[in-house]
Order: sequence, then C-alpha cells, then structure tokens
Amino acid sequence: MSGTTATNNALDWSVDNCPIGRAMEILGDRWTVVVLREVFNGIRRFDDLRIRTAIPRQVLSNRLANLVEHDILHRVPYREPGSRQRYEYRLTEKGFDLYPLLIAIRDWGDKYLVGDGGSPLTIAHRDCDSDVHAELRCESGHSLSSPRDAVPRPGPAARRRTG
Repeated sequence: MSGTTATNNALDWSVDNCPIGRAMEILGDRWTVVVLREVFNGIRRFDDLRIRTAIPRQVLSNRLANLVEHDILHRVPYREPGSRQRYEYRLTEKGFDLYPLLIAIRDWGDKYLVGDGGSPLTIAHRDCDSDVHAELRCESGHSLSSPRDAVPRPGPAARRRTG
C-alpha cells in the first residue's frame, strides 16, 4: 500500500469547495495569467496591455473586469493632457499574493519549455540581485527537496463524499 489509509483516501472526500478549483474559476485561462504577468512587470494601462499582449480588446476588457471584480486588481484614474480620464490597473494585496504562483509557472516553463537560448525573463531579488525561484516549504521552515515529499490530507473544512 502506498501510505494512504481508508480515512485519508482522496476519493473519499468531496472536492466541491476545493480552493484550487475555485481559484481556477478566476485564473484558469491563458489570457488572465498573461494580464497578471504584464501587470507584475509594470504594464498597467489598457492600451499598453493590448499592444504588448495582442489580446483582443473585448477579451482584455473582460479579463480586467473579472480581476477587478475579484479584488485582484483595482482601477486607478489617470488623465493624459487633453484626453479623457482613463484607468490604470494596479495589484491589490490579494493580487500581490499571486506572485509566487507566477514565479512557479515561470520556473516550470524555464525547465520544460524554454529553448537553449534561455528565458527572456528573469526575476531578481531587489536587495542582492540573485534570481528568485518558487520553493516548497512546510510551516516549520523545512525546504522540500521534491514535490513527492508533500502529501495531501483532508483539511478542516473537508467533507466526506456522498454518493
């Protein structure tokens, strides 16, 4: 047996309230993650986002509205001289908390998808200029050397599957 017990079998537990599934309802398409990448890189204005990403105007508008609705981005007004008021999109605290996810996606892409020339983007620690990477750590401070060192377990809101 692979270390699972009858009380810890993933098939016994409901996934109705799964935080991964719920997060993917908000973040689960390519364009949403691309928008977040750009905002993290300092691109905040609609036209700049559209030009840089080639996202169709309506798709970009919908993704930005969704991220604002879920309090990941907030709109900040600005006005260029002689123009109407427009908005920049800035990260909220909830949005900033997604940065480790984007770094993990970038790390995975660097490992499996980038060619011999290397990545077009690195992320550096502002204080020492060393590269930043995602890392798995437990609450006790131990670094996990492999994802296989982590095991899913039912959490405090887990409910047994019915049917």
